Amino acid sequence: MATCSATSVNFGASLKPCFNNNRKTDGTSALNMVRVVWTKNVYPSLRTSRFNVCCAAKPETVQKVCEIVKKQLALSDETELTPESKFAALGADSLDTVEIVMGLEEEFDISVEEESSQNITTVQEAADLIEKLVQKKEG
Repeated sequence: MATCSATSVNFGASLKPCFNNNRKTDGTSALNMVRVVWTKNVYPSLRTSRFNVCCAAKPETVQKVCEIVKKQLALSDETELTPESKFAALGADSLDTVEIVMGLEEEFDISVEEESSQNITTVQEAADLIEKLVQKKEG
């Protein structure tokens, strides 16, 4: 699992931090997500009310996802994929995306819910979801 650490976090009076931690059996905790929510009208130029910082998947997971995407889309070995590579930009339609998800489920021995699979559009999103599901399965 990727590791994230921070030495300090400062928030103004209008910001409220929310930390989601996972307690491990050895007494340590792993930070999964930091969310900062601000009250309305404090930053009127911002269009969102949430800011999420999530840990990225391990490089080996991203690499395996790239291999599966190349195989499912019959891409050449020379085709360079990055975590930001979008399935649609690689020529994948909805059926191809379903086949990619099925390949990921088989490779990582996980089950991806249909609702979650519809939100996967990039290599990084797929890798992050895999990490989350594998961690949930082991925990």
